[in-house]
Amino acid sequence: MERNIKILYVDDEPLNLMLFKSIFAKKYFVFTAESGMAGLSVLQETPDVDVVISDMRMPKMSGLEFILKAKELYPHIYFYILTGYEITPEIRKYLNSGLISRYFQKPFDMKEIDGAIIERLGGK
Repeated sequence: MERNIKILYVDDEPLNLMLFKSIFAKKYFVFTAESGMAGLSVLQETPDVDVVISDMRMPKMSGLEFILKAKELYPHIYFYILTGYEITPEIRKYLNSGLISRYFQKPFDMKEIDGAIIERLGGK
């Protein structure tokens, strides 16, 4: 059932991309991108992605900047932010507005992320 769910993980750290894909590709279709711009390209090529998880701090385009642009083009996607830092007022604002479905802290907890995806899309 979960295998039909498509996830895009955006992070500027190659090791994190590799780790995320190796963990979650057993259960979901996983796409990765090393920047916000690359993430937008993946979404253009694969607009039926269900979930996007983006690192917050990346060069050139932050995770929130990426999500703001992507949400305009793909409003059906659930967006999550991942950060190694405490929750900021800006992240809280977008959580409260519904732009971001949830916030995860690095290092990421596989069970927490999996649970959030199943909670949102378990019936897909």
